[in-house]
Amino acid sequence: MPATRDELMTFLSDLGVTVTTIDHPPLHTVAESQKLRGTIAGGHTKNLFVKDKKSRHFLVVAEEDRAVDLKSLHKLIGAQGRLSFAGPDAMMAMLGVTPGSVTAFGVLNDRGGQVTVVLDEGLTLHDMVNCHPLTNTATTTIAIDGLMTFFKATGHEPLMTRLDTPAEQARGQDG
Repeated sequence: MPATRDELMTFLSDLGVTVTTIDHPPLHTVAESQKLRGTIAGGHTKNLFVKDKKSRHFLVVAEEDRAVDLKSLHKLIGAQGRLSFAGPDAMMAMLGVTPGSVTAFGVLNDRGGQVTVVLDEGLTLHDMVNCHPLTNTATTTIAIDGLMTFFKATGHEPLMTRLDTPAEQARGQDG
């Protein structure tokens, strides 16, 4: 059985990681989240659960407005061939979540270490980040160092990379 939201909260508390959680109606997309959330401080995440041609799975945790180029991402993260989205069965088996609820916290359920976490370096510029707590009916705010503590405690040291596209990188250098 996958971990529940309550089990996640207990896990974080046992690590000494403080979080705050706000309940809301189910949110399935970044656009829905942006309309509903109001003014929750911190960076907001979008999460992509993908696999390569060798069936290696990656959980990409990016800033919500990041344009992630799936055609070239495999080169950045050491995947074999182009990436495709993992299906709902793999999502449930490895992360314990359903489509629309993919979250950085899902690796709590990856007890076999099958998933590589890819973390957008842009998120580390925020003091706090926001993720679904294994369900899309709430948002949990966690300090970035708390999130890193969580990843380490689950055996998922993230692969840190810049996920912005070459055009975004050029804009960042210009201004």
